[in-house]
Amino acid sequence: MKIQMKNLERLSLAEMEEFVRGNRKVTLSLEGQAAIYGFVEALLKVQQYRRLSRGQRGVIRRFLTKVSGLSRAQMTRLIAAWMKTRQVRRRPAQRPSFPRRYSHADVVLLAEVDAAHEELSGPATRRILEREFKVFGKSQYQTLSDISVSHIYNLRHCQTYRRCRVRVRHTQRSQVSIAERRKPDPQGKPGYLRVDTVPQGQHDGQPGLYHLNAIDTVTQWEIVGCVETISERHLLPVLEAMLHQFPFRLLGFHCDNGSEFINHQVAALLNKLLVEFTKSRAYRTTDNALVEGKNGAVVRKHIGYGPIGAQHAEAVQKFFTAHLNPYLNYHRPCGFAVVELGAGGKKKRIYRTEDYQTPYEKLTSLADWQQYLKAGLRPAALQQQARQMSDTEAARRMKKAKLSLLEKCRGKS
Repeated sequence: MKIQMKNLERLSLAEMEEFVRGNRKVTLSLEGQAAIYGFVEALLKVQQYRRLSRGQRGVIRRFLTKVSGLSRAQMTRLIAAWMKTRQVRRRPAQRPSFPRRYSHADVVLLAEVDAAHEELSGPATRRILEREFKVFGKSQYQTLSDISVSHIYNLRHCQTYRRCRVRVRHTQRSQVSIAERRKPDPQGKPGYLRVDTVPQGQHDGQPGLYHLNAIDTVTQWEIVGCVETISERHLLPVLEAMLHQFPFRLLGFHCDNGSEFINHQVAALLNKLLVEFTKSRAYRTTDNALVEGKNGAVVRKHIGYGPIGAQHAEAVQKFFTAHLNPYLNYHRPCGFAVVELGAGGKKKRIYRTEDYQTPYEKLTSLADWQQYLKAGLRPAALQQQARQMSDTEAARRMKKAKLSLLEKCRGKS
């Protein structure tokens, strides 16, 4: 039911009470809160609300609440205001107003400082603003000299700063992730390699040759190679030749984060061989600990730390292939630790005498070890090479070739 305001103002108390008790919905033909407040003020004045009894006032209050659509609490406040001032007015919002401390010029000055210093961190920028005023005596920095670090970041987000400090960020090429960052889990299977590079000093201000060291995690089968430089042209052929020297199928290739291995060329080579490519994790020094230990126990022990020119890389590579690698895998015993759990779950590695084996012996001790060999490689061929000479004879043969090589390399270096 829609009724006009002039009709409502002249209703008697009995008619108002009838409206309140009835179920009819009454809607005022008024728009805006000011018009509703005006209607409430006019009705209270016409009905002489101040002179009414408590019960009559209740009828008017309920009537106004139902007709205006305002809440009971709001209507009580409006009536209380009319009783004091004989007016019902909308009270303006009283929002706190804080004085602006940093002016437009201060924000522009901050933007200029950030542009000059390439936007340093908040604490560094605050220190610069403080020094500009207190050390160098520039008065324009007086207001900004004691600004808080947090408010520096607030000003950097305001419109004035953004208009002054326009930064152009060029599109960057997408980063391609090469190798998975995790520690490999061989689960007792040979074929998971740990690989690292060993530099061999400098000669006449130029880098010397580089050794490549690859070790199987389970059997400690070790293949050492040598390159002039760790560039693609020299490294890839030697790395591929090293991988072919392993008697078993390769399943994993783990290295550190050096760019000599973390590149698309090495990744393509390993992908062609269907080899899993992983790299060491940050703050996990034990991810590649096996090859790091072998760098010192094998490469540094036999080749030393003295500089060797890169021009001797081919001769050193031939020595590794013909003498050092067969000696390491067939005649040099390695320690295989037994991990025991101590108190509190702490792992303890124990090396027992009976656990020292050559990599070939360790390989043949695995259950059904022939299944891991490369296609076309017979177990008899490995046994024949292992029994070709004794351990000491192989060591003497290797040492003789090594001394001849080092004398040749360092004599001409």
